[in-house]
Amino acid sequence: MNVLVVGSGGREHALCWAIARSANCDRLYCAPGNAGIARVAECVDIQAGNLTGLVEFAKRGRIDFVVVGPEAPLVAGLVDRLERAGITAFGPSAAAAGIEGSKTLMKDLCAKYDIPTAAFESFDECDAAKEYIRARGAPIVVKADGLAAGKGVILCRNLNEAFAAIDHIMTERSFGGAGDNVVVEEFLHGEEASFFALVDGTTALPLVSAQDHKPAFDGDEGPNTGGMGAYTPAPVMTPDLQERVMREIIQPTVAGMAAEGMPYKGVLFAGLMIGPDGDPKLLEYNARFGDPECQAMMLRLKSDALEMLLACAEGRLDEISVEWHDATALIVVMATNGYPGAYRKGSEIGGLERAEAVDGVTVFHAGTRADGDLILADGGRVLGVTALADDVAEARNRAYAAVDRIDWPNGFCRRDIGWRALRRA
Repeated sequence: MNVLVVGSGGREHALCWAIARSANCDRLYCAPGNAGIARVAECVDIQAGNLTGLVEFAKRGRIDFVVVGPEAPLVAGLVDRLERAGITAFGPSAAAAGIEGSKTLMKDLCAKYDIPTAAFESFDECDAAKEYIRARGAPIVVKADGLAAGKGVILCRNLNEAFAAIDHIMTERSFGGAGDNVVVEEFLHGEEASFFALVDGTTALPLVSAQDHKPAFDGDEGPNTGGMGAYTPAPVMTPDLQERVMREIIQPTVAGMAAEGMPYKGVLFAGLMIGPDGDPKLLEYNARFGDPECQAMMLRLKSDALEMLLACAEGRLDEISVEWHDATALIVVMATNGYPGAYRKGSEIGGLERAEAVDGVTVFHAGTRADGDLILADGGRVLGVTALADDVAEARNRAYAAVDRIDWPNGFCRRDIGWRALRRA
């Protein structure tokens, strides 16, 4: 089978790494890929946003199956266009991807189908949003309605911060068109966790839980990022709680999406808040694998990744089961100095082979390019140093041992990934 993975980040490197191990994968391509992906797949110089170019390549290259990694081409309708061309693709339609592309759509779905979530209102005008905030008080959460690369959620401790968030999103246009509308919602207390399920339109197959670390710096300080580290499984997500999430959140969502005429196919990524009473509430949905959660998940996956994704795309989830290593995987993201603000590209990275010599460690590339034999930083989040071990403490030790072997003066990472799980140990 000829397979094309779309994207260039750490998530796509992990997907390529896992798919390449399948006996059913004859040729593997990635568009556009990166320096790490080039070790396991043939990189094609087509950007993920070039939908016409991707469809034409898939037809010309006799691609049997396309796996779409990032959210933007999903929301733009890449899967729809591939399927119209007769090419099987993994991921939701543009209409179904709206569950991530519009927070208002997601919250309205929750309200209609009794899916537990925070109280909210949506606004397309600054003054009305501020008046609502003034009436509700703080702390409160302000969210850009559209896609904002994981950075469009602002937790506001007081009214001034909330008003500034509205201005940042709607007046200063910091997230472009994603900020045409905002969602203002109740601040929920508790512990955040992520839960993933595969959905084929009707059947929902639970995968695993994870916990991400969004702020840039240790102690959850600094601005939000696309994610500075993660681990799976999340100890807070007990088997009983996972069953509740499937029953109260995932399955009603799948049924609701079908009833609304936009059946969901692909991976459904639920961002959750587990309250002090143990009750789960939905914070947001993503229409794709998380990044960096995907890297940790692929290390734990025992099943054939290609067969798993293909069964989902073909509506055969009721025919398969998914097996996982009974272990913990933890990823530490290394980013370019300055991220998530302004940063400089082109710095040299050394020591990658030494890092991967650490037992249980795989280094996934998120933002790299090759220049001859050199590996250069080519993005904000650049590497995902990922370790598999019997428990979170050992996975963390291995990951940081590998980080310390990497020679990259222009990069940084958090040094406290996994702190929630270690506190529970």
